[in-house]
Amino acid sequence: MARFNRKGVTKILFTETIADEGYMPTLVEVTGATDYTKQIAAVDGFSIENQEIETPDMDSTFVSKIPGDDSAADSSLTFYEDDTTDLIETDLAKGTTGFILIARKGVAASTKGLDVYPVRVASNSSTVTADNEAAKLQVRFSITDRPLTNATIPAA
Repeated sequence: MARFNRKGVTKILFTETIADEGYMPTLVEVTGATDYTKQIAAVDGFSIENQEIETPDMDSTFVSKIPGDDSAADSSLTFYEDDTTDLIETDLAKGTTGFILIARKGVAASTKGLDVYPVRVASNSSTVTADNEAAKLQVRFSITDRPLTNATIPAA
C-alpha cells in the first residue's frame, strides 16, 4: 500500500449541476467543474458522523451502543482572498447550491476516491485579522443530502 500526501494530489472542485440523481458525475461534469484547489487554505468537515444510540440493559454495567442517525459534519472551505477579483465571493455567494467534489486521489479518469457533497452555501465572509498572514475568507456549506462517497471517476 503506497502512502501519499494529499497536498498536490487531492483536488477540490465545485459544480452547480450533476444530472444523475445519485450524484454520480460524468467525466464531462468533473472536468467542467471549477477547480478551487489552489485557492484553498483550509478544509473543515466534509465527513459523515453517526449519532450512536446507547442501549443499556439490566444484565450488565457496560452500556453498549448501536448505530443511529447519520449527519454531516459542519463543513467549510477557507480560501485565500484575491485583491483583484471577487470570483469566490460571487461564485459561492450565500444561497448558492451545487456540489463540492473532493477527488481524494486526483481527477484522472478511472481514479477511485471521489466524494460528492450536495451543498448550499450558508455563508461567505472574510476573516479580518491583524495577524501577519494572507487575507482569507471562509465559505460555510450546509450539506443538503447524503453524499456519494468513494466513487470512481468515470472513464468516459
